[in-house]
Amino acid sequence: MEITGRLTRDAQVRTTQTDKEVVGFTIAINDSYRKKGATEVTQLVTYIDCSYRRSAAIATYLTKGTIVQLSGRLNEPRIWQDMEGTPRANLSFTVGEIKILGGGTKSNGGSTQETKLTKDSKAAQAVAVPTDAVADDLPF
Repeated sequence: MEITGRLTRDAQVRTTQTDKEVVGFTIAINDSYRKKGATEVTQLVTYIDCSYRRSAAIATYLTKGTIVQLSGRLNEPRIWQDMEGTPRANLSFTVGEIKILGGGTKSNGGSTQETKLTKDSKAAQAVAVPTDAVADDLPF
């Protein structure tokens, strides 16, 4: 399953009892809809707690506001009652792959330079278009 959302805060690295590092973060997925016959649009935000176990090094890139596309497994919702007896639920996602799409706060260190180099190399690849592909008969 793939989901795309924006990090609500910087990712945190935790260590399990078996000394494995887990990167934990929460994403927000924004959606809007209009009820049939209504004129006002209702905004809906879904928060999903995510855990990534492959490499803790990615945590420096997962800063508040970063838009990410995640591939992985949606876990069963956890349902409980708070102290006042109000029912609550929590969605969690086990991440297998992370794609950073943009946004976020600037982090200290060399990560900005690495991101810039990656963007520049992708732009160079996009510019290298064969000349025969440009001579298309497009109606516009």
